[in-house]
Amino acid sequence: MKSKKYLIVLSSPSGGGKTTVAQFLLKKFKRLHFSISVTTRKPRHNEQDGKDYFFISKEEFEEKLGNNEFVEYEKIFDNYYGTLKSQINKAVAEGIFLLFDLDVKGAINLKKAFPDNTALIFLVPPSIEVLEERLKKRASETSEQVQKRLERAKLEIEHQNEFDYVVINEELNKTLATVDNIVTRIITM
Repeated sequence: MKSKKYLIVLSSPSGGGKTTVAQFLLKKFKRLHFSISVTTRKPRHNEQDGKDYFFISKEEFEEKLGNNEFVEYEKIFDNYYGTLKSQINKAVAEGIFLLFDLDVKGAINLKKAFPDNTALIFLVPPSIEVLEERLKKRASETSEQVQKRLERAKLEIEHQNEFDYVVINEELNKTLATVDNIVTRIITM
């Protein structure tokens, strides 16, 4: 008998569309719950503790890290981000479908820890040039930051063969329909 894939991971390079796709999926699938990460960064003005992230101090995060409480974590720009094992164990035990928005490293680590319960979906831009244009349109970063994100994106794209599903995010409606079909199959298996 196949194990249920209760852990559904969306991953993409920065600017690859995972937040937009995640929002769509959470509206459409009532059985799907968003996995809330733990972070040490300060909340932005519109973020709420326990809804967007669990905000904790660097010391608390490092204590949990030392106690091996994270299934995956990453330090990005001097802030930690991670997923607690307890949250995942609870979801799998209760049959709750969790949606994750993770970078490539986090996605692969989650799959290694929960291989029978994890489905990985990678959204890939049609080209690096298209991704660069998307990042520039955001107008939220310097050109140097955009270049750093593009370099990281090239490395992340090299890992696409480690994902269960790869979706080229060229046209939003087509991407949403494709991911909708994938998640429908996962949830109804």
